[in-house]
Amino acid sequence: MAALGCFLLLILPMLGLVIGGWLAGREGMIWGAGIGFALAMCVSGIMGHALVLARRK
Repeated sequence: MAALGCFLLLILPMLGLVIGGWLAGREGMIWGAGIGFALAMCVSGIMGHALVLARRK
């Protein structure tokens, strides 16, 4: 689970950068990368929390 969170931290910002640039140009690239990074951080946090909960059981 932790590996998925780390992998998404690499993939989602780049994917957002490409899609944002394709849809809205330079400004969209910045927004897309930021949104991809924020989404990846949320997924990573959820995965980390699930890992902590699993360790407690």
